[in-house]
Amino acid sequence: MLAHAFLAVTTAHAHDTEPADGLLPLTVNEVRHLLVRLALQRPKPSDAFVLAWSWWRRRHQARAQASHYRRQATALQLN
Repeated sequence: MLAHAFLAVTTAHAHDTEPADGLLPLTVNEVRHLLVRLALQRPKPSDAFVLAWSWWRRRHQARAQASHYRRQATALQLN
């Protein structure tokens, strides 16, 4: 329970401080994933790789979400 509270607070702080440059905001699951990858996983991948992968994944999710919304809007306009 305490761990989830920590993740929730960390995520809320990231929403306030992180610029929205076409990325989805950090989620509790993403923060948990980053902490595990950066602190606990052995053999440890480079920090730069883990952060770059997180950035790529969030960017990809944002593009997919935008595409989905455009497609849904187009379908509604056709009806």
